[in-house]
Amino acid sequence: METKKPAASDNLIRLNRFISNSGTCSRRDADELIRNGFITVNGKKVTDLGTKVSLKDDVRYRNKRLTAEKKVYILMNKPKDYVTTVEDPHASKTVLDLLGSDFRERVYPVGRLDRATTGVLLLTNDGELTGKLTHPKYKRRKIYHVFLDRDVARNDLFRLTEGIELEDGIVVADAVSYADEEDRSQIGIELHSGQNRVVRRMFEKLGYNVRKLDRVYFAGLTKKNLPRGKWRFLNEKEISMLKRGIF
Repeated sequence: METKKPAASDNLIRLNRFISNSGTCSRRDADELIRNGFITVNGKKVTDLGTKVSLKDDVRYRNKRLTAEKKVYILMNKPKDYVTTVEDPHASKTVLDLLGSDFRERVYPVGRLDRATTGVLLLTNDGELTGKLTHPKYKRRKIYHVFLDRDVARNDLFRLTEGIELEDGIVVADAVSYADEEDRSQIGIELHSGQNRVVRRMFEKLGYNVRKLDRVYFAGLTKKNLPRGKWRFLNEKEISMLKRGIF
């Protein structure tokens, strides 16, 4: 079967950029894939790092076709009363509304924060990264600032690290401490579990009610200098960190 040549177009882009935009890997890693003969263009193996392609070309890695949709990575400081289930027809406000009517890129939240929970939320259209950040085996670190209805007994802090039995299994906190020694109703808790409403349910099992829950850290990202309800694009260093799992 005759193979097509890369399409002639004024909109040609470097092959490594095409691969990077597909969310497969960084440009540097894409160069390695090209150099080692893992990339085909229109059925033909390509090893020239200077190769340019168009968006219509059939670019494949391990026989999987890649699409050069520009990948978008957004950090948001989620406010209360916005839902992260963007397809919910009953939701009056979703986190996508905070991006504004002029935002045209297709993105979705990585994981969920319930309506009342605030804090760090990542949005992207990078499906491969989303899978890595949400799959239980990758154990992405999360830290929450929890405000309870009363002071938390020190013995209950130990119980959280020993494991709390919930209806869907035992959950163990990786670390827990008082967030404010002067106000022992405020707790900092670190865990890897992605179970639904897990922090609230852990404290409820111990007899406490969560008045406010704020996620302050997720997979190396914090909401530092990002006001509630605001968002920003991740920088290249942050994107690289997420893709390589360095956090």
